[in-house]
Amino acid sequence: MGDLVLRTGEREALLVPDRLRPRAFTLQVGGADQSYVDLDDPLRLEFDYVQRLADVLESTSRPGERLGVVHVGGAALTLPRYVAATRPRSAQVVLEPDAELTAFVRQHLPLPRQSGIKVRDIDGRTGIAALRDAYAEVVVVDAFAGAQVPAELTTLEFLADVHRVLVAPAGLFLLNITDRGPFGYARRVLAGVRATFGDVAFCTEPATVKGRRFGNVVLVGSDRPLPLEEIARRAGSAPYPYRVLHGPRLDQLQAGASPFTEADRASSPAPPQDLLFG
Repeated sequence: MGDLVLRTGEREALLVPDRLRPRAFTLQVGGADQSYVDLDDPLRLEFDYVQRLADVLESTSRPGERLGVVHVGGAALTLPRYVAATRPRSAQVVLEPDAELTAFVRQHLPLPRQSGIKVRDIDGRTGIAALRDAYAEVVVVDAFAGAQVPAELTTLEFLADVHRVLVAPAGLFLLNITDRGPFGYARRVLAGVRATFGDVAFCTEPATVKGRRFGNVVLVGSDRPLPLEEIARRAGSAPYPYRVLHGPRLDQLQAGASPFTEADRASSPAPPQDLLFG
């Protein structure tokens, strides 16, 4: 089977089949890999950072526990499919403004029946603002315009709205961004998350901390104490282990950086050409 193409040009979107797995595909948007889905195994999480998001969910909730989850960013719906498979009674809302892309994905990678996943064709900032207080147990922000995180999804104002939408005090916030040490961008995002939530963790690969690799950074926030030992155990035992920074180490990392606001917001840096991007 060849590539399945939705559109070409600057907003190119296509599904690239996995040659080793008959019903598995990588979604590419704007030349960047956005999602990997194996219809025969929704627990197969090919991207390391998605596995880290799943690790945090497994560390902070009971096996099979029903969750109300809001996902900002849909792409091929990898994590919603995982949650639906591991917690079948969960109610999930996905905020994805690219309705054409969602239709394409659902045509070629259909959701299972009674998945509990509902996709709304609305951007994350507007969609979160429209939700009622204490709407969900978990909010996951994993949204990209091309290869960059949209600026409006990391401001102090947006984070305050996410906090409002979460059930207190046990609500869980997960955010995927991209950067590399010394984290000129990620430090400011971290400052916003720390100003919003009582307990925060910063997870990334050691090579990304050292600036050798441009990669994913997963930020975790909650008003209840995070199970750091379990999160770190899972992250450290992966084939490509992540470091989990917490407490005083975050004071060092933040180093006086201030949160982004609506007045000075910025997108994440574009992946550089001279470094590996993981």
